[in-house]
Amino acid sequence: MHAQFGPAIGDTGLDDGLTGTLQATRLDEDALVDTAARALAKGQVIAWSQGPMEYGPRALGNRSFLADPRSDGIRDVINEKIKKRELFRPFAPSVKAEAASDYFELRQPSPFMTIVVPVRPEKRDVIPAVTHVDGTARPQTVDRSVNRRYWKLLDRFEQLTGVPVLLNTSFNIQEPIVCSAADARATFERSGVDALVLGDQWVTRSGQPRPRLECADPQPVL
Repeated sequence: MHAQFGPAIGDTGLDDGLTGTLQATRLDEDALVDTAARALAKGQVIAWSQGPMEYGPRALGNRSFLADPRSDGIRDVINEKIKKRELFRPFAPSVKAEAASDYFELRQPSPFMTIVVPVRPEKRDVIPAVTHVDGTARPQTVDRSVNRRYWKLLDRFEQLTGVPVLLNTSFNIQEPIVCSAADARATFERSGVDALVLGDQWVTRSGQPRPRLECADPQPVL
């Protein structure tokens, strides 16, 4: 089951319209996923824009702002500086489908982020950024067969940190969720987000370091 019925971001035309304020590096999938996962593990916030847009009110890994759920303070950063909304507003988690029951009291798939369930008590301090004040969350379970690249990002983040969960909120700032590559670039430029993953491109502001592959994996941070 999926909701990917909207217009797609492909591999053509992504360089068109890039201005002097942005720089883009095209990467193969493994390098792209690794670069994004390492940035997230370091506390950066990224915009993730891939494939067809999801139909409906939820960002499900194709038009999303993503962040490390282990950082409680990241909620205020995203609400105040990026989403520009009330600080009490909660964020939802994306989790690898096969690991969902380890973190949430969930006994069924939840691919559309529509079910509110308790976060397991022993995991609430592990993923505080996506745990609401009442101990619940609204998880999205990500199946590898449905959204392979997003699942690979979650899997790589787990390899780096021990946690198969990401904070996932819609890629927009007080307007409809971005649809096209042009929408994604424009919203990224006026956000405080660290990087944009647009199709196969790693996009940053001019002057920021280009991505480089690490020679060895860091130790998991639990």
